[in-house]
Amino acid sequence: MTERLADISARIEGIEQLGAVVNAMKGIAAARANMARTQVKAVDNYAETIARAMARAIGTEDKPPERQADAGDQRAGLLVFAAEQGFAGAFSERVLDSLGADPGLRRLFLIGTRGQSIAAQRDLEPFWTAAMPSHSQGVPKLADAITRAIYEEVAGGRIDRLDVVFTRWRSGRPALVRKSLFPIDLGDFRAPSGPPPLTQVPRQALIDGLGQDYFHARVCNAALHAFAAENEARMQAMASAGTQIARELEMFQATLRRVRQEAITAEIIELGTGANTAGTAQ
Repeated sequence: MTERLADISARIEGIEQLGAVVNAMKGIAAARANMARTQVKAVDNYAETIARAMARAIGTEDKPPERQADAGDQRAGLLVFAAEQGFAGAFSERVLDSLGADPGLRRLFLIGTRGQSIAAQRDLEPFWTAAMPSHSQGVPKLADAITRAIYEEVAGGRIDRLDVVFTRWRSGRPALVRKSLFPIDLGDFRAPSGPPPLTQVPRQALIDGLGQDYFHARVCNAALHAFAAENEARMQAMASAGTQIARELEMFQATLRRVRQEAITAEIIELGTGANTAGTAQ
């Protein structure tokens, strides 16, 4: 009985330690998600500022080039953000399931170590991979690397169209988002009223430079949403794990109380039996 009590007590201690780890992971994920959501607003403001500058540089007299809808299928690319770490439920599986037989898989830029592992299990070979940073402050550096890799493929004529696929958190649930990143649709930029800006660089060079900054900002936006969503998913998974741990802890504590009561009862019976035996002997 004593050995059983020790085993149950040890199990309870182990479950309590696991619960502490789960709570710590949940707290870290919450802090990271909150930080990323705050930074998304800053990046969006930055992108909006660049968009206004591009609109003024483009002017009102230019007719934006028409986009070709299907010509880029053979040279399409996909930038996909999956999970970096585990304990996030089916986060990466949902992202990869959404790709299907997309032609952009020929030039797949896959971000997230955990997502890359799952892609390998599906015999999916990304063209280019990178890890998500452990903190959202590292997202701009990641966006630099992504931008360089994509522009290298564009300059080499290997891709002429790029979509981004990422997850964002909406109303307490993950939602997959797919957007076009390249080519930038200049028709989306409405020139404001007023005289054109005074510049000291060639107008086309200015537009190209602003376009690269705008592209970088949109990559940062997608990466931050994916970073926040992964941590939201981890919070949800840890909350579920915490609930299960609480149930198991309650069950083992009830078992411990029952075993203790049985031990006390057995000891009382043993003492009573010993007393009766002693009285009979006298």
